[in-house]
Amino acid sequence: QPAPHLIEEIRGAKTQAQEREVIQKECAHIRASFRDGDPLHRHRQLAKLLYVHMLGYPAHFGQMECLKLIASPRFTDKRVGYLGAMLLLDERQDAHLLITNSIKNDLSQGIQAVQGLALCTLSTVGSAEMCWDLATEVEKLLLQPGSYVRKKAVLTAVHMIRKVPELSNIFLPPCAQLLHERHHGILLGTITLITELCERSPAALKHFRKVVPQLVQILRTLVMTGYSTEHSISGVSDPFLQVQILRLLRILGRNHEESSETMNDLLAQVATNTDTSRNAGNAVLFETVLTIMDTRSAAGLSSPTLARYVALTSLLRMVQSDHSAVQRHRPTVVECLREPDASLSRRALELSLALVNSSNVRAMTQELQSFLESCPPDLRADCASGILLAAERFAPTKRWHIDTILRVLTTAGTHVRDDAVANLTQLIGGAQELHAYSVRRLYSALAEDISQQPLVQVAAWCIGEYGDLLLEGSCEETEPLQVKEEEVLALLEKVLQSHMSLPATRGYALTALMKLSTRLRGDNNSSGAAQPPPPLEPSPGGTLGHLLDLPCASPAPEKGGNVLLLLLCQGLRSTLFEREGLQLNLSFVRPPETPALLLITVTAVNTSGADVTHFVCQAAVPKSCQLQLQAPSGDTVPAQGGLPVTQLLRIFNPNKAPLRLKLRLTYHHLGQSVQEIFEVNNLPAETWQ
Repeated sequence: QPAPHLIEEIRGAKTQAQEREVIQKECAHIRASFRDGDPLHRHRQLAKLLYVHMLGYPAHFGQMECLKLIASPRFTDKRVGYLGAMLLLDERQDAHLLITNSIKNDLSQGIQAVQGLALCTLSTVGSAEMCWDLATEVEKLLLQPGSYVRKKAVLTAVHMIRKVPELSNIFLPPCAQLLHERHHGILLGTITLITELCERSPAALKHFRKVVPQLVQILRTLVMTGYSTEHSISGVSDPFLQVQILRLLRILGRNHEESSETMNDLLAQVATNTDTSRNAGNAVLFETVLTIMDTRSAAGLSSPTLARYVALTSLLRMVQSDHSAVQRHRPTVVECLREPDASLSRRALELSLALVNSSNVRAMTQELQSFLESCPPDLRADCASGILLAAERFAPTKRWHIDTILRVLTTAGTHVRDDAVANLTQLIGGAQELHAYSVRRLYSALAEDISQQPLVQVAAWCIGEYGDLLLEGSCEETEPLQVKEEEVLALLEKVLQSHMSLPATRGYALTALMKLSTRLRGDNNSSGAAQPPPPLEPSPGGTLGHLLDLPCASPAPEKGGNVLLLLLCQGLRSTLFEREGLQLNLSFVRPPETPALLLITVTAVNTSGADVTHFVCQAAVPKSCQLQLQAPSGDTVPAQGGLPVTQLLRIFNPNKAPLRLKLRLTYHHLGQSVQEIFEVNNLPAETWQ
């Protein structure tokens, strides 16, 4: 069947068995066609067989057909035959020697397309025996007038030199003439050929040292040439040719003072004028530095800084393959961090981060943190990110991990990754034994500096979660620290009012204040600016249930006497519901910058001996108001006064109409499913006026 139909059928197979069946059937047809000896369709059958070979199926029975097609006078047959030879033949099979005579005949023809096919095949599958037999024909083609054939002949000569270095003498004379080429493809191949000759033959190395001035002139022309659409890459004129010339100059100038002196000025010019903002320029500069280091260059070029840069680059290459060998040079690498040269410091930083492992993480992190305090601004982000990543991978203890992140946030908080805040909060939340230690460390750091926004965000979160531990007294792992409620609230107020605080930071601080309204217990006898508001006046019935006009018959809870004055505005807190150890509290906050907005925090606390599960709180307001019900912090209220469940209600009341609120509470407790509905009609005027 035609090749397009075969490809379509193979791609349409749904299983490997179906694909194998299709291919086996087609291979049988191809074998039959080869046996019939149909010369008109042989190249089509071989093309299909090559496609089967590319899919990974055996196609060795097509090797002899390749030889027949190569010997054919038709170009279409030769093209497929040479392609098949490159895919199906190699040096390990004796059949490849049978095409030597055909290649020799095709190289002698004057048809460039046929000569190109023969050269490509020779450079791909040519063995040492074939190279010996065909070297003379390739040498003749090196000086052919057509650039198409010359370029392929040069690349074939490179393959021959690699296979048979003894052929060097044959290709020495043509190379000198090929250096005058203006075609960049031929010139690049010629430079590569000369490089191979010089690496394998001392006589060739001595011979080509005479052409160093010519190579210098070619490279200078490339450096000084402006933008060319044909050869420029990222603003650099033919960086591939520049790199290859620099490699050849490095070989020719090694241990040869005259050649080194000839290229000194050029190397300085390349190092100065190359644009390093793109990878192409960096590649040229890198080869220039290697050439300067390997040749007897002037003292101004071969400076200690360049030597250190090349050494660090070499160690960075080696660290992936031989990590232990590079570890021996760790003190020297750390010393290079203090170098004034920015490029050297950056490379030393990359190598230092690559050397961190579980055995040296403490010492290396200490050195990197010391460097972070004084490093240039453009290196701070990389250094901070590297320290955080190393701490995450090799942290010996959770406390050390927390201390390391805190120090990075304190030193360069504005340069850390966006996920640093989330990672630290997750780390602290999972280390229950370090809650008291963490909140005290963060409180002290926040009191000293509120400019590092990630640090402020983590500190506000931690104070909101574990503020009660901050007030309990001394912690065994830290110095004694006596903190009052007023000081905590004043610090959060300072964060809210600071012009340096981002909107996200203010959100953390506001959330912390709302959490503290449930975790802290105000002291009516305490002095200071934060005095609690007067208690809510009860209705004549004397119960909060009458005050809120509740229709349910549940026992009236005691009036909440613990009222915390939030520093944002006058805030109210009251106990709404209490049953079998489950207590529901409401906290009210009206941000001064948005008077029409009322924030109500619903807090559920469980003091009974059994967990409250499937906890759901729903709310409704009049149509004149807009309600946004945030997701609760959880659906299980732990027993014995565990972490409470909080839920935020955002009520927008633009008309300042009297506020009415309807709540529905459902949960499972002590094996029973409970549903309570509250209708709150007499909210304090401070919540809506």
